[in-house]
Amino acid sequence: MSDHYRLLERIYAVAPVNGFIEPTMVVSDGEAEIRAAVRRDWFHTAGAVHGSIFFKLLDDACFFAANALVPDVFVLTSDFHIRMLRPVTEGELVAVGRVVNRSRRLIVAEGTLHCGGKLVATGTGSFMPSSIRLDGLLPE
Repeated sequence: MSDHYRLLERIYAVAPVNGFIEPTMVVSDGEAEIRAAVRRDWFHTAGAVHGSIFFKLLDDACFFAANALVPDVFVLTSDFHIRMLRPVTEGELVAVGRVVNRSRRLIVAEGTLHCGGKLVATGTGSFMPSSIRLDGLLPE
């Protein structure tokens, strides 16, 4: 399965949206960890990281944890819930997603987001296999 995990990491690395965030990701069996250094251009007017960054990192970590268990097709987020616990103004954000339940058509994953050793947000999502083949997602 390690080839599958490395494929998912490459798919994530080339996603155009990640050019703005500049995250790194490691995938393992039913788990994914994403790291990104906090930048001021992510801040809202009150001077802390905008919640959309929290959402993206948590959704991505849970998404790729789920996709780690699906070897042939891309999964899709069917829903995602986030709870923001504290503001972040500096440091490195670390999102970890872990699969907590899997049925034939639905995978549920939970995520945590830490900065400087403190829990700053949590999230839970449901993911479904799609018909989009993984082997066609990387640029030629």
